[in-house]
Parts: sequence; C-alpha cells; structure tokens
Amino acid sequence: MKYITLIFALGILAGCDRNDSGDAESSATGASNAPADNPSVFLAAKGDVPLLPETLEMLPAQLALDRLGYSSGVLDGNAHQQFEMALKGFQKANNLAESGALDAATQAALAKANVGPPTRLVRIPVAFAGQTFFADFPKDAADQAKLPTLGYRNLMEALAERFHTTPETLVALNSPKTQIGAGKVIVVPNLPDQAAPSSEVAERGWGETLISLGVAADQPEVDSILVDKSDGWLRALDEEGKIIAQFPVTTGSSHDPLPIGKWTVKGVARNPEFHYNPELFWDVSDSKGKQLLPPGPNSPVGVVWIDLSKPHYGIHGTGEPATIGRTESHGCVRLTNWDAARVAGMVRPGTKVVFQK
Repeated sequence: MKYITLIFALGILAGCDRNDSGDAESSATGASNAPADNPSVFLAAKGDVPLLPETLEMLPAQLALDRLGYSSGVLDGNAHQQFEMALKGFQKANNLAESGALDAATQAALAKANVGPPTRLVRIPVAFAGQTFFADFPKDAADQAKLPTLGYRNLMEALAERFHTTPETLVALNSPKTQIGAGKVIVVPNLPDQAAPSSEVAERGWGETLISLGVAADQPEVDSILVDKSDGWLRALDEEGKIIAQFPVTTGSSHDPLPIGKWTVKGVARNPEFHYNPELFWDVSDSKGKQLLPPGPNSPVGVVWIDLSKPHYGIHGTGEPATIGRTESHGCVRLTNWDAARVAGMVRPGTKVVFQK
C-alpha cells in the first residue's frame, strides 16, 4: 500500500498511543456481530455523529452496496465508474432497470435492506491499535523476506482496510485535528464488527484477519465465478446464473493477459506465504533472487490466494486497494483484501471459474 506515514506527513489525524478516559457504549443496533468482550470490537462511543460532508454524498449508497455484496472497491463517496457498475450489478440482481444511476427505484431497494446509517462513532480498540506496524516498509523483495510479517505500515492504513475505505476518506469524515490511537474516538463507515469464525476456517490466523477486515466468515457458497475482462468485474453466480455478489478486479495486462477460458478452483490459501520468482514477472530482472515472503496484508497477493487449474494463475488480494480497476496486474485477478476474503469464503475446490472477454 502507498499510504506511507500520511497521518504524520500531512499533520492530520495525528497518531497517539495514550488511551482516552471515558466509557464506551455498546455498538449501535446492527453495527456488530461480535461479542462485546472481543478486544477487537469497535464499540460505539458517546457523542453526536457529524453530518456527512457533501464531498462524500455517495458514501451511503456505496456502503449499502458493499454490505449487500456489490462492492465498488474502496468506499470514497465518489460517483465513479466502479460505483456505477456496482449499482448495475445490484439492479440486475433485483430485477431493476440497469441504469447505473441511483434512481428512485434503486434507492427504495437499498432502503429495504435496512443497513443502518452510513457512519458511526467508535472507539479504537487497544488490541487493534497495538498491532505491530512497519513504518519503513521495504520495496525490495529481499528486504521484505526478512520481516516477520508483511503487515500494515501504520494505524491509518489498518483503519482504512478495516472500514473498506481510504485514509483520505477517514480524514474527510473527521476533523483534521482528530487524533488516532488506542482509545481514541473517530467517525468511520458503518461496517459491522464480525464474530470470530469456527476453528475450521481459523487456521493461520484467518479468524483475526477476517475480523481486521470486517468480513464475515459465513459467506454464500457459489456455483461459479465469472471474470469479465471487458468491464473489469468478478461476479459470483448461483446454479441458475444469478448474481449473488459482484466485485471490481484488476485483470492482467498487455504483457500478461488474462487467460481466457474455463478453469476450476484447486484450493484456497489463507494468509499465504508468497514464493517470489522474478522469472514470472516481465518487469523484474531475472538477476534478482527468488524469495519466500511472509504472509500479511501488504503481501503481493494480499491476504488470500485462490489457486486455479491454470498453472501460476489465481485470484488474490492486494496491498493497494485504491488501485483496483485502475492499474494492470501480472495476469492474475486482483481484488481488495476484503473482497478477496469474501470470495475465498464463497468458493470450494472444484468451483467453476470462467475468464471471458
């Protein structure tokens, strides 16, 4: 991710390790699926939630779509192409006119979902703020291989991932003088906390990863995955071909085009190590040595690798969520970490995957 020391360099949302005094209330109705004694729960804080800035006018719709499984990538409040496509996916799945606009019928359908207000006031958990950060995150793979984990650079980056947004959006939701740190109170998009998953899917710290991304362990099982190169979207389909969920993706490049065809899921590696082989990257010198990179959200494949029957190809996360749909990849299908985690919960070995033009 490229949000290096934003909070310090720009003097906004300054970090602070000191705990605030004062009581935190329980989470708002519908805002949490996790037990209150979970140390990573963002409990609701006392106080009035500020009005949504005009610059983030599309955030309520983006948030509702995200919570319903129709992601527009990062929640940034802007009416961009990815937001339009998320609306079209939701409209198609709900038998509405596919206008790509937030028309009255679409607003009414989103309102029926009753996902609650677009933002909430929370207190940053001590455990969340106390994770290990890597302010001097190296660019070179050989140096990355020396780290214990490819974790976040700072608390701002971690908060942005937890609430599916960007540091800039968090700044816009809060005062420039707002401090972040253990016990500090901030305004965030209203994404609920999640309960720890069952032991079957909690291996390699996957339960903690899901909680840190605000992603539920319980996802609908899909019949097939369709990746469309023409519009840059991944769609999860049921047996009748109906869209269950939809996510923006980055798909290949002129050097490493998306392998058009029919494939299957071979398996899912959660919090995987990454075998870095320069010979597989056209833009990396073959003189660079192979490296085994530790897992972490800033891994080249993010928090999950969905292995496909096409050798060396997979569906995976990324350490740069704001680039999804805006930059090229090395042939694989890349999503935000939170969307990749959701897809990982939807597929099984043998799930059909179609890459089409």
